Amino acid sequence: MLRIFVKLLFMKISRDAAYKLMTEWTESISLQKHMLAVETAVAAYAKKMNQDEEYWAVAALLHDFDYEKYPDFDVEAKTGHPFTGVAHLRELGYPEDILEAILAHADYANVARTSDLAKVLYACDEITGLITASVLVREDKDIANQTIKSLKKKFKAKAFARGVNREDVVRGAEELGVELWEHIAFVLEAMQANAELLGLDGSLAK
Repeated sequence: MLRIFVKLLFMKISRDAAYKLMTEWTESISLQKHMLAVETAVAAYAKKMNQDEEYWAVAALLHDFDYEKYPDFDVEAKTGHPFTGVAHLRELGYPEDILEAILAHADYANVARTSDLAKVLYACDEITGLITASVLVREDKDIANQTIKSLKKKFKAKAFARGVNREDVVRGAEELGVELWEHIAFVLEAMQANAELLGLDGSLAK
């Protein structure tokens, strides 16, 4: 833990700096909210696993920061999302374990998820999208009233939130070694605790 803190301090890496970089590269509010949602879930897991919350939050906040500018990728050339973003972060001096986790969240990058950070980031990515979509179709737009029962129905309905890869959600929980719905319930609870920041506190219904 001390080593990570010293690394963060020495390299001037912080949650605030990561957030600033993310918003500079990403104009889409919905994409910003997605990264904030993933950050919320990943930081919650960091706390549960006795890891540095800010360090893990940085990886989550930046996992899609280059997607809007570089959505098309070339695996052989290592360009586009997430390769271009990772190359930029490497130039800025970000630690390799953060860069590896960001690369590993994209299966096509062919980077093994060996660290807990990489596994958690991958596991939280897609499911936050499903939860957000489920809340936004509610009349009250309030995540506080979102239930697991409703999420199970949405999860089985392939036509709902087609962009959410259910196989990735299942694989993520398996790699993390957590039962699927226990994992989803944990992510939901974390997001509920940060509802205002995520814009899921019912304010969108007003």
